[in-house]
Amino acid sequence: QVHLQESGGDSVQAGGSLRLSCAASNYDSDFYCMAWYRQAPGKEREYVATIHLDDGSTFYADSVKGRFTISGGNAKTTLELQMNSLKPEDTAVYYCAADPTWGSCDSGSFYWGQGTQVTVSS
Repeated sequence: QVHLQESGGDSVQAGGSLRLSCAASNYDSDFYCMAWYRQAPGKEREYVATIHLDDGSTFYADSVKGRFTISGGNAKTTLELQMNSLKPEDTAVYYCAADPTWGSCDSGSFYWGQGTQVTVSS
């Protein structure tokens, strides 16, 4: 059973920064596509950012573009999210996700982590 574990969630004031990390275990290959999603209270889970680990291509939701940076670790099974200029509307549980099929980035096939809480106060 593949396990994705997020870490780094915390409570910060608006304008602050946080760095989230995600590591996979029980997985013997490399991921092509990893992503971050988030879910705020009372809302549906929403897309944040994606990285293609073969060439480092990155993609972002408009709401975080210019403030968040997604990156992969040395192993193509780790993921980070640098979050700067945080806003209260960034408050959510942040989830790490990965597609087990090389060349695919299909959220319907993702492995998901359990999430880490980020709270931004005004």
